[in-house]
Amino acid sequence: MERFRFVTMPFTREIKIDHRYKVAHIEEEIMALKTAIDSRQSAVLTAPAGAGKTLVLRTLKSLLPESRYKTTYFKLTDLSSRDMCRQIAVALGTDPAWCYPTLVRAIEERLRVGFEGGGLRQVIMIDDAQELRPEVLKLIRLLTNFDMDSKLVVSIILSGQMMLKEILHRPDMEDVKQRMIRASELHLLTRDETKSYIDHRVKIAGAQRSPFEDGASDAIFEVTRGNMRAIDKIATACLIDADKAAHDTVSSSDVASARGKLWM
Repeated sequence: MERFRFVTMPFTREIKIDHRYKVAHIEEEIMALKTAIDSRQSAVLTAPAGAGKTLVLRTLKSLLPESRYKTTYFKLTDLSSRDMCRQIAVALGTDPAWCYPTLVRAIEERLRVGFEGGGLRQVIMIDDAQELRPEVLKLIRLLTNFDMDSKLVVSIILSGQMMLKEILHRPDMEDVKQRMIRASELHLLTRDETKSYIDHRVKIAGAQRSPFEDGASDAIFEVTRGNMRAIDKIATACLIDADKAAHDTVSSSDVASARGKLWM
């Protein structure tokens, strides 16, 4: 898309942390989650699909100095309790070849020794947690209960779509919910934030001015309702179509045309 003088693709998912779109409500939740981790607590992050929760986790990880924290990220949702324990054991450097009760105790011992020995603080991030089996979610109660709840040795961040919030409010999940000191929630972008987001992505891609007309930004918001993943998808399609048609700008009619070709 040389016509628009981009140096890099403007709406790629391969965005650097420093290039993320900074909007107040997202930055507030990032810092709230970091505060929870700094105090060795656990927290939950919920968001509609496409609202940027995985980027929030990436940003959060980047804010935790490797000299103080060991952060492990999981996106393995269709696992039994034992298999999840095995994955955690491997991440902690513990032998995973145990029966389930012994494996849990081995993980607890590794966490306790690391805590008492002044080692790295352990942070476990679990993405798409709304798809975890109930018994796996209940592992959090086991892994965060040390010496009758007198020690905080690991922080667990559960991240998932809005269904996760409903799951954690079920009566059988009360113990898990009570161990989450913070319930962070992201919302989709507003109309003004959508325009700002589009302008930001175009700017970091190297363009001197945005090729999107105001009407096009409004049309993109109407189609996507502020979903960043959907914005990236339709904005890219619009730019490709405009380039092929030798248009210097993207109009609302270009958005309508691109919308008809995409699964949204």
